[in-house]
Amino acid sequence: MRTDDFDFELPIELVAQKPAERGASRMMVIDRAAGGLEHRMVSELPGLLRSDDLLLLNDTRVIPARLRARRPTGRVFELLLLRRVTDDRWESLLRPSARARSGERLVLSDGGAAEPAESLGEGRWIVRFDPPLDLMRLDRIGEMPLPPYIERPEGAVDSDRSDYQTVYAANPGAVAAPTAGLHFTEDLLEGVREAGAEIAFLTLHVGLGTFRPVQVEEVKDHEMHEEWYHFSEDAAAAVNGALDTGRRIVCVGTTSVRALEGALEVGDGRVRPGHWWTRIFITPGFEFRGVGAMLTNFHLPRSTLLMLVSAFAGRDRVLAAYAEAIAER
Repeated sequence: MRTDDFDFELPIELVAQKPAERGASRMMVIDRAAGGLEHRMVSELPGLLRSDDLLLLNDTRVIPARLRARRPTGRVFELLLLRRVTDDRWESLLRPSARARSGERLVLSDGGAAEPAESLGEGRWIVRFDPPLDLMRLDRIGEMPLPPYIERPEGAVDSDRSDYQTVYAANPGAVAAPTAGLHFTEDLLEGVREAGAEIAFLTLHVGLGTFRPVQVEEVKDHEMHEEWYHFSEDAAAAVNGALDTGRRIVCVGTTSVRALEGALEVGDGRVRPGHWWTRIFITPGFEFRGVGAMLTNFHLPRSTLLMLVSAFAGRDRVLAAYAEAIAER
């Protein structure tokens, strides 16, 4: 299976540079069994659910993980926090990485220091912060990280802090939003409940790797990124109960899919409460154990996310649907 198999022509003007109003987006519905395709609205989701469905959402909360630091000489560096290693050290993406020097002190906007300590390659560094970073300090000096396909000359704006956060975000740790969840409003969630569906929340901290391009010719040669996820006792019980009774599990977003299928892989068909790291790479031929339906955004060409959706709905069907979506604009 080649990466080229997941390529398509994407007009650059169709890449949204700001989110649509929550609940107001158009939604394409693909019936895997019958092969049908409909154009609907996200607000119509409750009417498409079964009364015994389990809707599984990712309640991770995006942290303002983008920082700017300066040398005393004035050169500006940008840091994107990837994951905490110790209390005072974070694995970070540092730009321009080639200009960084191990052991030098860069000054943050609040006067604190960021010290590149160890190069990990590909622009990643272990960076020591003095004083250590906590969430309150990040809220003061950090900016929301935006997907790389969003290009804004003015950079981050204040509204990003709400626009790129789901209404049910609870557990801080993501450096990218679980974007399928951004469509939900409190009213839409209430509509789901009124339709009789159950709602459960898992946590998967979305990493920058979700946007990492596939740069190899053969899909099997791609090194998948690692992400941390957690199932509470209530969420595990909800999933296992749905599996035991043959109820459909509807995953909101590829992150929920990765967490669910990763957990079922670890638990041999059951979800155990607790937290793990997953490198699960879902491509056509993958045997899904838990996902019965999926709500997801459209994805970039040649991406692991497009491969995941193709594994679930079929590559030819997905690419045909994408072609129709592009034609319909």
